[in-house]
Amino acid sequence: MAVATLLAAHLLPGLVLLIGVRRRPVVAAVVAAVVMAATGAAVVVAGGDGGSSATVEWLPSLGLDLRFQFDGLAVLMSVLVAVLGLAVLAFSLAYFEHDGTYARFVGLFAAFAGSMTGLVSAADLFTMFIFWELTSVCSFLLIGLNDRSESARTAAVRALLTTGAGGLCLLGGVALLQVSQGTTDFDALVASPPSGAMAGTAAGLILVGAFTKSAQFPFHFWLPGAMAAPTPVSAYLHSATMVKAGIVLLARTAPAFSDADAWRWAVVVAGGATMLVGGAAALRQVDAKLLLAHGTVSQLGLLAILFGSGDPKAAFAGTAHLLAHAVFKMGLFLGVGAIDHGTGSRHVARLAEGRRALPLVGASFAMVGASMAGIVPMLGFVSKEKAVAALLDADLGDPGTVALLAAGVGMVLSVAYSVRLLRALLRRAPGDSAGAVQQGSDHHHVERESWLVRSALHGPVLLAAAASLVLGLAAPATGRWIASAASAANPRASSSLSLWPGFNEVLAVSVAVLAVGFVIGIRAPLEPSRPWRVRGERAFDAVYNAVLSGAKRLTGAIQTGSLPMYATVFLAVLGSVLAVAVAGGWDSVTVPSGVGEPLAVVVAALTGAFAIAVAVVPVRFTAAFLLGGVGLGVAVLFAMRGAPDLALTQLLVETLTMVMFLIALRALPRRFAPSPTWSPRPVRIAVACAIGVLVPLFAVAASGSRSTGSVAGEYVERSVGEAGGRNVVNVILVDFRGFDTMGEITVLAVAALGVVNLVRVAERQRRTRSANGGAQ
Repeated sequence: MAVATLLAAHLLPGLVLLIGVRRRPVVAAVVAAVVMAATGAAVVVAGGDGGSSATVEWLPSLGLDLRFQFDGLAVLMSVLVAVLGLAVLAFSLAYFEHDGTYARFVGLFAAFAGSMTGLVSAADLFTMFIFWELTSVCSFLLIGLNDRSESARTAAVRALLTTGAGGLCLLGGVALLQVSQGTTDFDALVASPPSGAMAGTAAGLILVGAFTKSAQFPFHFWLPGAMAAPTPVSAYLHSATMVKAGIVLLARTAPAFSDADAWRWAVVVAGGATMLVGGAAALRQVDAKLLLAHGTVSQLGLLAILFGSGDPKAAFAGTAHLLAHAVFKMGLFLGVGAIDHGTGSRHVARLAEGRRALPLVGASFAMVGASMAGIVPMLGFVSKEKAVAALLDADLGDPGTVALLAAGVGMVLSVAYSVRLLRALLRRAPGDSAGAVQQGSDHHHVERESWLVRSALHGPVLLAAAASLVLGLAAPATGRWIASAASAANPRASSSLSLWPGFNEVLAVSVAVLAVGFVIGIRAPLEPSRPWRVRGERAFDAVYNAVLSGAKRLTGAIQTGSLPMYATVFLAVLGSVLAVAVAGGWDSVTVPSGVGEPLAVVVAALTGAFAIAVAVVPVRFTAAFLLGGVGLGVAVLFAMRGAPDLALTQLLVETLTMVMFLIALRALPRRFAPSPTWSPRPVRIAVACAIGVLVPLFAVAASGSRSTGSVAGEYVERSVGEAGGRNVVNVILVDFRGFDTMGEITVLAVAALGVVNLVRVAERQRRTRSANGGAQ
């Protein structure tokens, strides 16, 4: 299957479902599920062919084409996008009401999955950027799915602005690499690592893009806020899509840039801070979804360190943990959603009540929670062991030491908030909790559910728990399966997974981490007396509001409604730009031929005198007459330079303009109004003279800087043979630039119609006033 068809299999149905099947949301969900299953199967087949690739030409002259490569990492991520997407879609069938909102969710969900598939299979930075922005737009719409909720709208805007700013930085990195290296292909960058100031700047911009998308400190605040989205959206956002986009970008680019100390330090500091901030915040949350969201932030910090360090063993460990995190985080979010659906609360203190009401969900939730804590024999234990081993063996210098310490503390916090969550789930269920966190429109409580609804709610959680257990028990086979994905992230990555590493240093570290984290988690209160107060949303909102208020004040200061002020500011800026341009191209300024002819000098002097007189006469009629003289002088100069058609056009335009001026002047005062005090005559004269001198100098300098022949010669050669006309100007207007001319005529026609309507409205109002006055 062609790559374009593969991606269209997601994106086109998404659009169709958004537009045409809004009254059949279940049908839309089935169609989306079939498409996602088929796409996942096609990706596996494409990867089985040795990593097939494809190119869709777009702008080949600029080296900007859409290029795709289904290597091991692309296949792994695409399978996660498809399989976890199917699980979330099945869960959503029972979670949502089957209305127009659900149909909109399904359409956006399908488009989101297609965008993520395109992103992870991109073979170069440019292609990744295209799908990067698509995921930002889709996530914005999904987070704000409940558009009547102010919190959902605010969270969606916050996520869009943060990730959108990172997308602009990524675009800057793409441009710099394309200019300096001539390519943004991942394989080419790894084979020949960029160097130099421009490449370093590009690397910094790429890091900012990755940090914003994967919620790294200090851009981590948007991800917990995105919990305003419905639970299925949260589950998909945190497990397989969106946040993993930044990790994939780090995995693709780290082998090319990670040898630089600045890159390693940036990754380690940002990832370490993210682990600590996310883990500490998770320990203080009373909303289970927010606890899991901050836990995702912490886990993303670990993934950023593993992939961004550029170490082969760390890349292998990062691939294993990426898989483990995707599975257990989907199960945890959907488990919270199922409990919330059944009990009407996602408060941590009421999880035991949900476990009592939904025992199968409770058992599955406990298993995936154990995987998040890194408890044997779950896959989370295996991946955590591999991460510890990789960071102990990595030769990263001082950044490696800091990374190991940060990862150790972060893993302790991960165990602590996981134990706190499991403790709340497994304790004796209280009768009721006064502090229950109620859901808004996201809550769908059902007293008696059908077998199909229970299967849709419980099945995905049970499958996530089973996958975490089976993949952990079959650790060697899991390691062989992800080996190709790890080698795609780092060509030198080669390692294996094992459930029991033996009595060694890694096991000692793991036992210490589990012991300390267990003690902290047991002692952590389920309902803290003081909530977590370190919130990045406040800083973001402060900056956002300051920008808006500053823009309003600036607009109020410069948009005064005064046309003379607008003209003065515009001409002053234009004159400054032209002065810089003329100064830079002064060597190319040459006097055109024929300028010194006596008759031309006389006509030019008269035209200039008319222009000066227009500026000084106090009477409007006299100024209009003198302005017509300027136009006639220009027409004479056109005729003297061998352009009689331009001279005739100029003459006709000036005649028509003069008539219009005379008609308009009948309704205006005889004399001009006094000049404004802020713009004295010397200032206006200086600006006018500067523009009058700089514009022709710039035109002469530009014409003298031509490095190739003028296109005019080609127009002359082709005008008779191709257009059948000897008047080159007419041929250009009618044939070579016919669409431009048609557009200009359309604009003039619309403007004329607008003027006619305004005149008719004014005349009608005048008659109405006259009639009313006569009646009185």
